[in-house]
Amino acid sequence: MSFSSPEFWVALLQIIGVNIVLSGDNAVVIALAARSLPPAQQKKAVAWGSGAAVVMRIVLTIVAVELLRLPYLKLVGAALLLWIALQLLLPEDEAHGEASASGSLASAIKTILVADLVMSLDNVIAVAAAAKGSLALLVIGLAISIPLVVFASTLLLNLMGRFPVIITLGAALLGWVAGEMAISDPAVKDWIDAHMAYLHFVAPALGAAGVVALGKFLAGRAEAKALAEAQAETPTALARGDAGARRILLAVDGSEHSRKAIEQVLALSKDARDPRAMQIHLANVQPSLPGDVSGFVSKDSVHGFHHEHADAALKTARQMLQQAGLVFKEHEAVGHAGPMIAEMAKKEGCDLIVMGTRGLGSKSAALLGSVAQSTLEHATVPVLLVK
Repeated sequence: MSFSSPEFWVALLQIIGVNIVLSGDNAVVIALAARSLPPAQQKKAVAWGSGAAVVMRIVLTIVAVELLRLPYLKLVGAALLLWIALQLLLPEDEAHGEASASGSLASAIKTILVADLVMSLDNVIAVAAAAKGSLALLVIGLAISIPLVVFASTLLLNLMGRFPVIITLGAALLGWVAGEMAISDPAVKDWIDAHMAYLHFVAPALGAAGVVALGKFLAGRAEAKALAEAQAETPTALARGDAGARRILLAVDGSEHSRKAIEQVLALSKDARDPRAMQIHLANVQPSLPGDVSGFVSKDSVHGFHHEHADAALKTARQMLQQAGLVFKEHEAVGHAGPMIAEMAKKEGCDLIVMGTRGLGSKSAALLGSVAQSTLEHATVPVLLVK
């Protein structure tokens, strides 16, 4: 492929896209491994650990490109890519390992390097497939995307948590690459070119659509199971007290839509006969970290990471409610936001949930899902969505 061909630029974008999406867990490890160090050492740990990991990643990917030239290996790689894409859409394992906290520069660098070696299989296969055998394309793609992940790891993590559509699109992209990879295997390519050339267009599309459809189905089943387990453990809801009192669960994520939801609760307090009788439960649910991250960082680091992000998301709401003289109780949780918000409201005996919505249309919400839609599906009390 030449630099002037559209195929080159499409493949380059694919490499950058899959590497960014699949490097989310690596970015988390980089952030957490250096988290307990002094600020000056944090920068050194990230620089040295990431630098060594980048070199290792490039070498492994070049080896994978050569191996994929062999018959049948692309078919195996395509199947593995489809599995990896599905894992992106499934709820993460929320159990944490017993890794010890990293308290030294050398330990942090070692953690980053070992974690990247263990967790890079998906990146290596996906990037090697997207490169389509072009070493120049491979090096350029990695040179662009890896530094982006290294130096913008926290930003990327926040974006993926706030806009889950990024993960959905990333999974679809992996499905597309898997479809292209399967029909280009040396064992079947000549026969497909001669008898079923249309598969060059159909297979990638089927891979993308199939991954999203099956991923949504399996994620729905997993979410229903998690909700059933949570309901079984939930104690009886608290008594509602005075008939005039209202218990409101205000779910926020720090976005502008959350600010509008806070303003709605303030408006409700002004309309109440006795604002002091209102019981407000201020809640934030952080998404679970990728399951394989827990094997490389301590529980304390993970809990601290979640608390920092939850505290930042609650800050504006906390200040606005305090300024209005309203009494509230804060809740932080980790997991699947929709079911957890609904279950939290039930546990606290709330009679209303107030939250912002990102304004997804019905078609977009059906395809991509949203926290608001998930909350509506699981809540047993009214939900007030504020745009």
